[in-house]
Amino acid sequence: MGANVDWSRDPVTVFRRAVSFGSLRYHVSFCAARCTVTSASSPSAQAASLRRDVRVIGLVGFAHCLSHLFQLTLAPLFPLIKAEFDVSYATLGALISVFYVSSGVCQFGAGFAVDRFGARPVLLGGIALLAGAVLLGGLVPGVYWLFPLTALMGLGNGVFHPADFAVLNANVAPQRLGHAYSTHGVGGSVGYALAPIVSFGLGSAFGWRTALITLGAFGLVACVFLGLQKSAFMSRPHGATPARHTLAGSIELFRQPPILFCFLYFCILTLGTIGIQTFAGPALNAAYGIPLALATSALAAYLLGSTTGILAGGFLAVRTVHHHRVAAAGLAVGAALMFFVASVPAAAPWAVAVFALTGFALGVTGPSRDLIVRAATPPGASGRVYGFVYSGLDLGATIAPVAVGALLDHGMPRLLFAAIAVCLLLAIGTVLQVRRSRRAPRGAAIAAD
Repeated sequence: MGANVDWSRDPVTVFRRAVSFGSLRYHVSFCAARCTVTSASSPSAQAASLRRDVRVIGLVGFAHCLSHLFQLTLAPLFPLIKAEFDVSYATLGALISVFYVSSGVCQFGAGFAVDRFGARPVLLGGIALLAGAVLLGGLVPGVYWLFPLTALMGLGNGVFHPADFAVLNANVAPQRLGHAYSTHGVGGSVGYALAPIVSFGLGSAFGWRTALITLGAFGLVACVFLGLQKSAFMSRPHGATPARHTLAGSIELFRQPPILFCFLYFCILTLGTIGIQTFAGPALNAAYGIPLALATSALAAYLLGSTTGILAGGFLAVRTVHHHRVAAAGLAVGAALMFFVASVPAAAPWAVAVFALTGFALGVTGPSRDLIVRAATPPGASGRVYGFVYSGLDLGATIAPVAVGALLDHGMPRLLFAAIAVCLLLAIGTVLQVRRSRRAPRGAAIAAD
């Protein structure tokens, strides 16, 4: 290859020329490679990569905000719906259970759809289904028509976690994933914070039907806007052959210990955090006679602390590889604070500060938690794994309200906070088991089958 060498001439001269020519070729190739690397890592290329990452992270965060906004759209309107249809709060509460059961079932299946069809069509279909069902909810002639619509809302809500994380993992540079997961969590917190203000505000001013129609229409407009951002929601290379998964192969994937422990983590953690979010106010009032206004302020402080913690956790996650330690430490602090509330009546005046610290401690764990799941996910299985492990969240959200309500009904509000602490401690065990099972020798990871 290369120069024509006359081997009939002096062998020493031939050898020198061959070596000289080979060195020249190596030098040219090395320089070309250096130029390519330098070009790829030039300031302009880095700036373009940063701009793309910021765009993707912002759009996915906005989509997650929509998800949480619609999760809490109905609940603030329950007093108005109850007054019109003269139904019990138990009936209205059943709507929430239907929502989370439907969401959990869909979240599991949405993971398969994301891996098979890509994240973009699944995400847009979920937003359209969620917003459309909310809009139709404002037109129902009776309360029982809300049950099938709530089930449709749950189906739409179930696509977000597998689709969102598939997009982030496929598009965002690894060194920015901590910030990406942080922004994703903050987007959800903002949605939770806006929901009662916007939903009840519109309902009290114009009626609950107008509130649902307005919010549903807004969601459909947002869906069109996100649909126009085609390149930002790709979850696999253009033209890539879609993976086809067998049920047996997927079951084998979900049986892997790290993934099972991630599922248990979300289920157990949600058992505790839903207890705080739904019944902390009544429990503080019943246990220590704290006025409901102050108890509600404690819940608001918890949510604000959680949002701040998620932001801080993003910066922490990109500066450490010991994500299991971050998650375990945050859970331990949260458990200690909840035990403090359960066992020390004198803690009542400090409820706002204690709940703010609890929210911050648990919020810090969020980005590291998501990186733990990513590390346990085999290549090509992002949608299925995130869909499976996050369905644990919906399972916990379905069980917790009934269990927590039973404790309050039996006059044991202080036991509620102790139970929350126990859940947080059990969650530490699942985090450590994920770490241990990932380090243990095991068979090759199954991604696509």
